[in-house]
Amino acid sequence: MQAQLEARAARTASSPTARVDPEQSAADSVANLQLRLRRKQIESTFDTNGLTVLDTLNSGNDALYVILYGNNTWKYVRNRAVAKDSTIFEKYWDTISLFPYKDVSIASLPQSVVIDLIDSTKSYHYPYKGAVNPRGKYGPRRGRRHQGVDLPLKMGEPVYATFCGRVRISQYVRGYGNLVIIRHDNGLETYYGHLSERLVQPGDWVEAGHVIGKGGSTGRSTGPHLHFETRYYGQAFDPERLIDFKNGMLCRETFLLKKSFFNINSNAGQDFDDEIANEEQDKKEAAEKAAMRYHKIRSGDTLGAIARRYGTTVSNICRLNGIKSTTILRIGRTLRVR
Repeated sequence: MQAQLEARAARTASSPTARVDPEQSAADSVANLQLRLRRKQIESTFDTNGLTVLDTLNSGNDALYVILYGNNTWKYVRNRAVAKDSTIFEKYWDTISLFPYKDVSIASLPQSVVIDLIDSTKSYHYPYKGAVNPRGKYGPRRGRRHQGVDLPLKMGEPVYATFCGRVRISQYVRGYGNLVIIRHDNGLETYYGHLSERLVQPGDWVEAGHVIGKGGSTGRSTGPHLHFETRYYGQAFDPERLIDFKNGMLCRETFLLKKSFFNINSNAGQDFDDEIANEEQDKKEAAEKAAMRYHKIRSGDTLGAIARRYGTTVSNICRLNGIKSTTILRIGRTLRVR
């Protein structure tokens, strides 16, 4: 099956002068799309921050330049004067309001949309490489919502633009702290919150891998980390559908974004008071767990003697262990006493 898909995809690259059957052309397009939708591991483009640019060359395509760097590397960079899509970067464009999509409801969005994440320029870079905090994943937790992922980092570490695009927001926002929002060529927006510094301004064009800020703990934050969100027309969905943050890999070339991936409340923004409440609850549970005491039953032990030893009562030991005061104590069994 894989070989058939690849063969069909290869035919789409055949000479444009060749006579192609319309039905076959449609089948080849579907095959090519199926290949791009397959899960795979795609590495970040190399980091060009701090590299000296030696020369800029014509690529033969007006929309692309070839940039040569001082370490003998090169990469494609888009010519924004040619490549920019005025629909994406003008409609609902607002450099002040976080959510300019008030007129766009979830109901008005298609059931699914195909989004190209990268193209031949391989325009992707992880925002930060590191495992997502287990308590900072996307989705509800204790009935509270969390509409991004939290990536623990050290203060001042670089944070990168994930895809090419244009900075829409760069400002201090209650809750988010120092926040950068980038709208990308594919229509997605990525959010980078709690930064210690913002290194870009609204309207700036950035390439994937451009350092847009430094890690921090501004706003409603429980310690240094990057709060990272992915949104489409203001609607949040799980960033881990796109990126394996632990190894920094992009999961696929093309993404089928389904309406079912959206959080029904996502257009209302992130409530960081919920995040603080979760952190406080975590600390309370951790303290309670640390205070737990256990006793391993030995020959001659009785519930009364165990209770006196640990300064508690028989009824409390019974409650903690789901036993009765008449329960026979078996040697070797462990009882929770606090």
